[in-house]
Amino acid sequence: MGAQTAYDAVIFDNDGVLTTPTDRDVLIDAMTDAFESVGVTDPPADHIETLLSPDVTSLRRTADHHGIDPDDLWRAREDAAIAAQLAELRAGRKRHYDDVAALESLSIPTAIVSNNQHETIGNVLEHCDLAVDVWYGREPTFEGIERKKPRPYYLERALADLAVENPLFVGDSHVDIAAADAAGIDAAFIRRDHRREYALSSEPAHEIESLEALLELV
Repeated sequence: MGAQTAYDAVIFDNDGVLTTPTDRDVLIDAMTDAFESVGVTDPPADHIETLLSPDVTSLRRTADHHGIDPDDLWRAREDAAIAAQLAELRAGRKRHYDDVAALESLSIPTAIVSNNQHETIGNVLEHCDLAVDVWYGREPTFEGIERKKPRPYYLERALADLAVENPLFVGDSHVDIAAADAAGIDAAFIRRDHRREYALSSEPAHEIESLEALLELV
């Protein structure tokens, strides 16, 4: 592993790493709102789950079931999720972790690569007073679904923008570790409170409990 190697950038996942995860009930309500906006009332629970964590096939199947255009359903889903998360940010219920202050002491470039919407990450940067050199969230399109981690698409775009050779990717899930592996870079898994019992399917280069540990790693 690259534990003894100096890193020249740090790239972060966002939710559960820099900011607290959005409450699941908030997202479920947002999915219900999305269905209602395209004329579907009282959608089945499994269709709500499909909108929460979709793949293109399941999304198309759900839209076909309700006789609506899948693009319209996905756009409604993204709009509702963006609005709900923005409301959580404004209310202070979605907030940055205290140890985010450690980023100010990093003397190398930083970036965010998230499976959340690009617009939501922009809102996070604004409301949580975060500053990074490069940031990528998911496009609100079917292509955006296909490009989510564990695929390294957005991670590789950030690497190209930063023009660095040995970055570290910090995440809180197995898809983060897999995306880093696919991009050929080291990963650090941060085990926050919501990940205490979380089992990883592959071993990252580092496991940390606070972002402050990055100051020693880099």
